[in-house]
Amino acid sequence: MSQVVTTNPATGAVLATYAAHDEAGIEQAIAETYAAAQLWRATPLAERLTLLRGVGKLLTERREEYGALITAEMGKPITEALGEIDKCAWNCEVVAQHAPQWLAEREIVSGASRSWLTYEPLGVVFAVMPWNYPFWQVIRAGAGAIAAGDALLLKHSPDVTGAALALEALFADAGAPTGLLRSLVVAAEDVPAVSQRIVADPRVAAVTLTGSERAGSALASAAAAQIKKAVLELGGSDPFVVLADADVEAAATAAARSRFGNVGESCVAAKRFIVHESIADAFLTAFLARVAALEVGDPTLPSTTLGPMARPDLREALLRQVRATVEQGATLVTGGEAIEGPGVFLEPTVLDHVVPGMTAFTEETFGPVAAIVRARDDDHAVELANDTAFGLGCAVWGETEHALAVGGRIRSGGLFVNAIVASDPRLPIGGIGRSGYGRELSAEGIREFTNVRTVVVA
Repeated sequence: MSQVVTTNPATGAVLATYAAHDEAGIEQAIAETYAAAQLWRATPLAERLTLLRGVGKLLTERREEYGALITAEMGKPITEALGEIDKCAWNCEVVAQHAPQWLAEREIVSGASRSWLTYEPLGVVFAVMPWNYPFWQVIRAGAGAIAAGDALLLKHSPDVTGAALALEALFADAGAPTGLLRSLVVAAEDVPAVSQRIVADPRVAAVTLTGSERAGSALASAAAAQIKKAVLELGGSDPFVVLADADVEAAATAAARSRFGNVGESCVAAKRFIVHESIADAFLTAFLARVAALEVGDPTLPSTTLGPMARPDLREALLRQVRATVEQGATLVTGGEAIEGPGVFLEPTVLDHVVPGMTAFTEETFGPVAAIVRARDDDHAVELANDTAFGLGCAVWGETEHALAVGGRIRSGGLFVNAIVASDPRLPIGGIGRSGYGRELSAEGIREFTNVRTVVVA
């Protein structure tokens, strides 16, 4: 039987070894989740939301335990890990508060004597989730689906298997029926075959994935072959545009927070800093001051602001991107090297004079590396921002109306003016282009995994 081994990226120490599910275990998980979905769809909405409130309460009570687990498994600084748990609890409360309105029948005026829309659950949603936000990604997708009456079959990243099993136990402890949220333990080498097998199962109704382009393309292809609904939240190369009339100090502070939060391992992190050339030097100076203030080290310490990357292969891939970009003509301003010793640490890195065609401009850089791109004017900034296959989020800094006008010309799933790109349970989030399709959170997200049914009375 295959095994999954989790490792602490700050120390290299083995955390735990888990037996992976075999075919019989996978079949049992699907059967239990399918049975739970049939029961749950018939459960009154008020009872579903009571469960979510209970989940939120337990998240708050166990925040220290879960925060420590996140930090141990993927290296997130403990302060950010605790914030992740708090955000999960908040999301449960938001969904519980607003789901009655988001899922309410909608009367539609038509030629009939009466017509309306209802939002009915689809059934089992297969959720493939990444390691970078072990609890938040699951709660973000799962809270809305479960409120809508669906059940969740979770295939989490093997790197955070402890978190995956903790989430299953969390829902069970809150009173969820058996199988409402089931976690599969799957070895990395078995993920493609197991995912294909699950998507093809007629008891699975839909798919949601947060992850890489490669994983999204494979899972979306499998879902399309079965004519099943899919929601994809994939990578990003988010532009952070700083206009000539921006508050440089405020923009630099936000830029450092957006780029280096979560060790830079975030789809919605700012990655390409497109700065008007008239203020580029001032911005770079201010930005470097914030980078120099980062506390790199033990992620269990509250003072640490930059922990290790999640795995050695991810660090090496990022270093290859940095080296390639410098060879292509960019300036390495600071960082650019692995930090010696135990753990997967990388110096916070800033590249300047990055231009289209360079690796750090074209590819997603998933870690603590910032690319400074200099723009001649607003039109050039828009051209640079749109020169990407991705389209997740976009931040524009400047006088408000000016920033809105420029941001309106940039293609993305979300536009944030004088703010960093971040998710909020009350607002939908998602991308366009190679960043995926569909939405999570808010009314749009909760309706993704429902049958929007038209009812007409003649």
